[in-house]
Amino acid sequence: MKPVLCTIYKGSREDALYLYVAKSNDLSQLPEELMSRMGELKKVMTLILSTDRKLARVKAETVLEEIEKNGYFLQLPPEFDPAVITYGS
Repeated sequence: MKPVLCTIYKGSREDALYLYVAKSNDLSQLPEELMSRMGELKKVMTLILSTDRKLARVKAETVLEEIEKNGYFLQLPPEFDPAVITYGS
């Protein structure tokens, strides 16, 4: 899979919701439902994404496959895990 120049956007409606889009893609071509869920987009960064690139919560290969298939990759917030909450000391 060849590297892709990718722009990452953060949505204004939900914390930790990120949209990865090939820089060459037109945002107006993305599904209306997706754009509605994201709210106002804020550009976080642009990077060259290749399969050997390390990302925090997802494999770069997965992102590249979704961009190729759908034109974007939506990174959802991590699931809430009550086991990580501590009360008092």
